Amino acid sequence: MREWLEPDGLGGFASGVDAGPRTRRYHALLLSARRPPCDRFVLVNGFDAWIEAEGRSTPISSQKYLPNVVSPEGHRRLEDFTSDPWPTWTFRTESGLSLREEVFALHGRPVTIVRFEASGTVPAGATLVVRPFLSGRDYHGIHRENASFAFSPEPAEGGQRWRPYPGVPSITIHSSGTYFHEPRWYRHFVYDDERARGMDAAEDLASPGLFRLPLDDGPAHIVFSSEDAGAVVDVAAAREEESQRRSAFPSGLARAADAYLVARGQGRTIVAGYPWFTDWGRDSFISLRGLCLALGRLDEAEKIILEWTAAIVDGMVPNRFPDAGEKPEFNSVDASLWYVVAVHDFLRAAKLAGRPAGDETRRRLETACETIVSAYRKGTHYGIQLSFDGLLACGVPNSNLTWMDAKAGDHAFTPRIGKPVEVQALWLAAVFTVSGFSPAWSRVYEKALASFRQRFWNAKADCLFDVVDVNHQLNTNDASFRPNQLFAVGGLPWTFLELDRARVMVDAVERRLLTRLGPRSLAPDEAGYHGRYEGGPRERDAAYHQGTVWPWLIGPFVEAWVRVRGDDPRARREARVRFLDPILDHLKDAGLGHVSEIADGDFPHVPRGCPFQAWSLAEVIRLDRVVLKEGP
Repeated sequence: MREWLEPDGLGGFASGVDAGPRTRRYHALLLSARRPPCDRFVLVNGFDAWIEAEGRSTPISSQKYLPNVVSPEGHRRLEDFTSDPWPTWTFRTESGLSLREEVFALHGRPVTIVRFEASGTVPAGATLVVRPFLSGRDYHGIHRENASFAFSPEPAEGGQRWRPYPGVPSITIHSSGTYFHEPRWYRHFVYDDERARGMDAAEDLASPGLFRLPLDDGPAHIVFSSEDAGAVVDVAAAREEESQRRSAFPSGLARAADAYLVARGQGRTIVAGYPWFTDWGRDSFISLRGLCLALGRLDEAEKIILEWTAAIVDGMVPNRFPDAGEKPEFNSVDASLWYVVAVHDFLRAAKLAGRPAGDETRRRLETACETIVSAYRKGTHYGIQLSFDGLLACGVPNSNLTWMDAKAGDHAFTPRIGKPVEVQALWLAAVFTVSGFSPAWSRVYEKALASFRQRFWNAKADCLFDVVDVNHQLNTNDASFRPNQLFAVGGLPWTFLELDRARVMVDAVERRLLTRLGPRSLAPDEAGYHGRYEGGPRERDAAYHQGTVWPWLIGPFVEAWVRVRGDDPRARREARVRFLDPILDHLKDAGLGHVSEIADGDFPHVPRGCPFQAWSLAEVIRLDRVVLKEGP
């Protein structure tokens, strides 16, 4: 099953599948963010639709109900589907009528337009009947039949407005037809993807009535919007504007990248993934280099960095901004270090583009970077502190501070307390960056580099230890074979490992971890390896970093692979064919035009997790536009 995504630039979106019933609680036609990009609500889940012509009723929609009943089966009349420039279905009835259905979200407004156009044999009086399904729930939740849902609409300019529950955004519907009030509950929709994830998979939805849209007098439409959408939409003008906006992107990858760049307050941020992530610090700064810098979107990059700069507390960038307005969470050691790397790359990219950052912006960013490394040297939350050897120690019991952050209750599946290898590479990168404008940090860098090269090399396995001084016990090392060691050679602006050692390590990663969708998080021959990411939440969390494939790691792997071959143009061409092309093929597999969050470690490496993941796409773009680029 392939999924499509229509983001609104505010953190809201419409999403669904290419054919058949909805499979996730997140599939909806109107899912809006009340406080962009957070506080999301599912407002319009979907609709039933059928064509009435010459005394016959022909469904074009499909729903699935408990236990496993599909009704109606409109997908059987599906003749064609494309996601370019937006999801478009073509249905053909037995009488020869062809109906084209388009769904597109408006950028910058919580609005989804569904447009229909009939062709072929269109009898006089042919009508499309649309029955919307509404909820008004938190986007992570499930809706149940209840006596509180407000079925009755109030008049709205050109349409009707519903206020399903107090404190929930309103739903406004405009159409090219006529509304008939006929309220009823539809019970026991079932979502197969939720069932497979061990989640509550059944839902009840409210349907207040019917919209009857004439098909024999040109295109028809129905427009769904939430309360802040503004005036009535001119569908023809909006369609043309959206078409021009999308065609202005230089490639499909660039257009897909735009989905993750959204509003936060008066600034900008990056959504980590759709459908269930919001903005995470670590993900934002890893993703920014591909989604913004590699595509020349320097203004966006600056706004994103400055938005997060204002959130730094005690030398730490928030790990994430929670959905419901709680205080930001700071339980990450690497988010702040990735911030410094992103600042370095932004300032460099701006200078190379002939658009250097202004003095005030540069001063503010450099000050933030030095504040971070100073706090880390002195010591900050969660045991993060410079150690005797110049390396960075981190972690306290029940914490999970690195990107391998799966946790169930108080149990961290991969705690990695001590000195994780990629954290040291990021620390070296951050300190080296700061030494460029504050030379006193050079001594810290030189000591840390010497210790890193001495303490992390595992001579028995010709690779790097994953963690040294495990649980802060001196010379207790974790030799688990993981991809984190790649960051000593690739994924960052500099290399921190001697070439001969780097070459054998990268070859070992290719041999033991690499799949068509990226490196595994743990080698299959290691204890604790999980080859399939399946089951309920705890089972999936246990497998998350224990063998599951992470496509975003293709970036550091390919960059390391090319570097140890001397950045030879022939190596770049070979890497493009061997490593990048298979992931580009994946753009047609799961989240259409996008790259999945994860995949099974075992063959055939089924895509899992979020089908639309920011850092996965970002690293593919960075490879395509930067690492593997040929010529000037």
